[in-house]
Amino acid sequence: MSHTSAALEKKLKENIRYLGRVLGAAIKAKDGDATFDVIEDIRKLAVRFHRDNDAEASAVLEAKLMQLSPEQTIAVVRAFSYFKHLVNIAEDLYSHELTRLNEDNLAPDMLAHSVQKIVHRELAFSEVDAFFRTALVSPVLTAHPTEVQRKTILDTERILADLLAERGGLVSRKELARNHLLIEGAVHALWQTRILRFSKLTVYNEIENALSYYQSTFLDVIPELLQDLEGEINQHYAGTLDAPYQLPAFLQMGSWIGGDRDGNPFVDGDTLNEAIRLQSGTVMNHYRKELDALRRELSPSSRLVEVTPDVLMLAKASRDQSPHRQDECYRLALNSIYDRLCSTAASLLGQPGELPGALPYADADALLADLNVISSSLRSLCGDALIYPRLGKLTKAIETFGFHLATVDLRQSSDVHENVIRELFHKAGYDFNYATLTEDEKIQTLLDELKQPRLLFSPFQQYSELVHTEIGVLNKARELRRTFGPRAVRQYIISHTETLSDLLEVALLQREAGLLRGIWGSQKVQLELSIVPLFETIADLRNAPLIMGQWLSLLGIRHVLRNQGNEQEIMLGYSDSNKDGGFLTSNWELYKAEISLVELFNQARIRLRLFHGRGGTVGRGGGPTYQAIMAQPDGTVDGQIRLTEQGEIIANKYADPKVGKQHLETLVAATLDASLFPQDTLEPKRRRSYEGLMEDLSTTAMSSYRSLVYETPGFAEYFFNATPISEIAELNIGSRPSARKATGRIEDLRAIPWGFSWGQCRLLLPGWYGLGSALHQYLNVEDEEQKATRLQTLRDMANEWPLFSTLIANVDMVMAKVDIVVARRYAQLVEDEALRDSIFATIEHEHALTTQALNLILQSEQRLAAQPMLANSIRNRLPYLDPLNHLQVELIRRYRQGENAPKIKNGIQLSINGIAAGLRNTG
Repeated sequence: MSHTSAALEKKLKENIRYLGRVLGAAIKAKDGDATFDVIEDIRKLAVRFHRDNDAEASAVLEAKLMQLSPEQTIAVVRAFSYFKHLVNIAEDLYSHELTRLNEDNLAPDMLAHSVQKIVHRELAFSEVDAFFRTALVSPVLTAHPTEVQRKTILDTERILADLLAERGGLVSRKELARNHLLIEGAVHALWQTRILRFSKLTVYNEIENALSYYQSTFLDVIPELLQDLEGEINQHYAGTLDAPYQLPAFLQMGSWIGGDRDGNPFVDGDTLNEAIRLQSGTVMNHYRKELDALRRELSPSSRLVEVTPDVLMLAKASRDQSPHRQDECYRLALNSIYDRLCSTAASLLGQPGELPGALPYADADALLADLNVISSSLRSLCGDALIYPRLGKLTKAIETFGFHLATVDLRQSSDVHENVIRELFHKAGYDFNYATLTEDEKIQTLLDELKQPRLLFSPFQQYSELVHTEIGVLNKARELRRTFGPRAVRQYIISHTETLSDLLEVALLQREAGLLRGIWGSQKVQLELSIVPLFETIADLRNAPLIMGQWLSLLGIRHVLRNQGNEQEIMLGYSDSNKDGGFLTSNWELYKAEISLVELFNQARIRLRLFHGRGGTVGRGGGPTYQAIMAQPDGTVDGQIRLTEQGEIIANKYADPKVGKQHLETLVAATLDASLFPQDTLEPKRRRSYEGLMEDLSTTAMSSYRSLVYETPGFAEYFFNATPISEIAELNIGSRPSARKATGRIEDLRAIPWGFSWGQCRLLLPGWYGLGSALHQYLNVEDEEQKATRLQTLRDMANEWPLFSTLIANVDMVMAKVDIVVARRYAQLVEDEALRDSIFATIEHEHALTTQALNLILQSEQRLAAQPMLANSIRNRLPYLDPLNHLQVELIRRYRQGENAPKIKNGIQLSINGIAAGLRNTG
């Protein structure tokens, strides 16, 4: 470790201790010394127990925790929870400062490193230009319910992050004292603010929460990132370009919030309308603020510099005819643009504010055209340096966000579409039951109907609420596209895609809502919304190439795709595939599906874009973004990628603009590197041998996983008792129900609460279970020489094959957070002793096999030996998690035995918040 890195680590520890002292002072001030002393005693015992594995400390700690009064319990849980939040702030600052420190020693996941590779490998400008012209990098924010923090808490923590960062640069005692008072005020505010929500979030709350990240991060950071990257490319290729290179707006935001109806009865046409209107209002306010600042800053006088005739024309249209500003043509031109933007916002949003004589812009391109008039004049007439500070950034923002801010995807489950289509056929007078037709009959029926010029839906017919809701969403999407532009709504995602008819049903529904123009099969046919199948379960992933092959073989589909840019998007689900087949098999089946789909679309000469439905936990596709993208099979990224960002991961990544920029740069760097500099350079024969072994490992792993989860009698009972799943369902952390059906079956439980629950009890089972059995069986041979050869093969795979390397690294990280001792305490919540002992013994055995296998492959008994910074972070957190876990178990036991005092339930929910904050990626 360098001297400067060591200094940063020392500063991190000092910041954590400092924030801990401030929190302690806040506790003393409100709750008194006695409460603080109880909390401090528990903290010291927990650290001693974890650091020294001190059995006596463990016994004393457990006794103290059991003796706490309800009031003391709440105070302890809140204190440890808030301390974790403060540690997160300090660690994020440390990570950011470490990145800045390493700017000259670039890491592979840094965008500057990718640019450096372009330079060193002497890529031709044409190759770089071709990449960016077709590139699309799109993080998609979803409202999946794993964010347990209130927006109030997040806002205060954002203030604290800024103050802590500022503190490092202060030198005078007076400045430090003022900074301390501000930090003290923020921490005291946190301690006096309730962590939990009183009521369940609505979809509108979720929309507003998401918009706060645009205001704090995306609206400023994305244009800045694009502007700086454009500058670096221009600098490198300066000698070969006739004119400055204009980087396309390839980094675009997406959202599911307000359009994702899968399992959420509260999402409909109204929420879609509200989402896009609120998004538009947010971006319009940003543009007005920036234009207002720009017209104050851009003050060159025509008495000193020339301006182009086009600028003079814009200036003449200004309402401001003050004699004091007649020579400030840029200001006058910007006044004119500002007025037209105000009229545009008023027109789009139906609000007062349209100015006489200021015509609204028809679209964002028209606004850009006016701003480009100013840029062109400055660039050609000695004002180039005036573009970068604000005008260039604003231009990038408009190119990126348009008038819509983010593309809102529509999503619904295939079984809902089938029910709607069945009713439409029935009410239209057809004498068959669509739901009972064979797949071939469904396909033919749908194709025949798509060729008809008339609609099935009649305004004079009575339909169920379901039909009105589903058609209403599509009607609203059509209206919003007309108003806010086609980028406002572009994709229609089909959850649980299992057959070709699932895709055709959505095509027919679009026809019913006026989103299909022309006759199916004709060259001019246009589907306004791209149909995006989502393959989720193991069976669906295996069937994906067959279904998409059928799709591409349909008569007329090539015309549809050609009119959508000759590309097809496919979404892959990490969550349900994991819950269905386990961690190893999910990763392997996703990999195989991607390879097969790429081959299929390459042969068809249609561009494939993969949309990765990743969650926060490793079991749901989480883990380091750069490594995850680089581990994709060669040819699957190809300059385009969409991926979900959800729950607590959004706050972790994007609440702080400095941290947010790092994550966005990593996302761009990974897409660029995976496309231009693929990591998987294995020779085909060696890769095939690894893939053959992976197939065998996957078979064993899936058998082991399904044997436990789906074939062990009483496993569902064990899960619902040994984890806080029921208590999580009562948290007000999302608008969507936690299960698809209230059956108590694992199959019907959503993947998010499934993973969240295993994290709370410190097993994180979806992130590793089955791997140990698979590797143990492979290595379990009598011949020692053969065993050594097989072990070396696994080590070679971990070193040479990105898929296996990333998989092992992610399991290594998960296992660093697993605590089998804590998990055993949760198992005690299962009243059936025989069931409890049997299932926990099976889990414990698999944990031992996984640990043993990791030790052998990584040649270390220390988890995260290759990532000391992350290992240290996790190690420092664990002592503060243990008391929360112990208290949670005791509170759940009391609650389930009938002690329903509000403080018991409140304590459980507070502990869930604290453990989630400590683990960070829980959803």
